[in-house]
Amino acid sequence: MPSSPYHESLWESIPAGLQPSHLQLRKRFLLAHVRAGERVLDVGCGEGAFTAALALHGAQPLGVDVAQEPLRRARALHPQLEFLEVPDEGEWNLPDASFDAVWAGEVVEHVRDSATWLSEVRRALRSGGTLLLSTPSHEPLSLLALALWPRAFAAHFDPRSDHLRFYNRASITRLLEDFGFERIEARSVAGLPGARSVLLVKATRSRF
Repeated sequence: MPSSPYHESLWESIPAGLQPSHLQLRKRFLLAHVRAGERVLDVGCGEGAFTAALALHGAQPLGVDVAQEPLRRARALHPQLEFLEVPDEGEWNLPDASFDAVWAGEVVEHVRDSATWLSEVRRALRSGGTLLLSTPSHEPLSLLALALWPRAFAAHFDPRSDHLRFYNRASITRLLEDFGFERIEARSVAGLPGARSVLLVKATRSRF
């Protein structure tokens, strides 16, 4: 399938080997909710850091991304692992209910069509499966801190940025409920007290 020129150009601007933000924090969160032997879909896998961590943990991961460049890097770094390109819009070439868990680390904020994306996440998960995700946190005190620093605000909400959506605990919870997820747990971590920078979310695919 042809990859998106937009996403390819984004990845061409990212230096190879750049460590994902809050890597250890997000890795601990992910591995705490995945068991050995589980089939896990790593959505937006990039160069495969979390896919590799899942494999070392004893899980059976599949890394997917919408651009060829990160997948080329991931395959070079982790030739023993499985990676697949999926379209940035529309249906993924994955069987229904084929994963015990889906991990989407710093992905949902980049998605243009949230409805289709979440529908595909839900379709790929088995009934009762687990969705785990992280995204930048935009709780009230975090927004206040940005508002007090005009340069920080301008940089954070730069219209040229690839961040298209901005979430807090309430908004991500409502969104996931609307798409058939339950038992949703969302918490903000890292950063200053009251102005945390990362939102960690765990949700269960409803059985109906």
